[in-house]
Amino acid sequence: MQATSLSEDIESPLIRVQRSFARQGMMQNLGARLVRVESGLCVVSLPYSGKVTQQQGSFHGGAIGALADIAAGYAGLTQAPAGMEVTAVEYKINFLAAFEGGELRATGRVVRAGKRVIVTSSEVMHIGPDGQERACALMQQTLMPVPKIY
Repeated sequence: MQATSLSEDIESPLIRVQRSFARQGMMQNLGARLVRVESGLCVVSLPYSGKVTQQQGSFHGGAIGALADIAAGYAGLTQAPAGMEVTAVEYKINFLAAFEGGELRATGRVVRAGKRVIVTSSEVMHIGPDGQERACALMQQTLMPVPKIY
């Protein structure tokens, strides 16, 4: 078992996720931001921009998948032991509809947190310029806790 500092033992889920999220080059480049973090839950948003579109102008499936992965992964991180990170070992995503403009908001939740495997889900909603919310994608993910190496 890896030794942890006292600060890691008492670190809140929000601080733990914020510190890890700041190291996410892809999320920074895409313009994603943390909206809400609590134990077993993480919400991340992604505004529409030319960085996240496919050739027809709607959000790219890769960007949608990455957003769902991050939200669910960070929900799982809130349940992982101190001194550990998580890594996805698989996920399955269903794309429900394509959207342009507005933003995507992914809500990740822990379904079950075990010692070796954490099962999560993520729901991605599109929030249009008019404020209307519509379902965009659903994902189920399996995470594995791994030692934090930074």
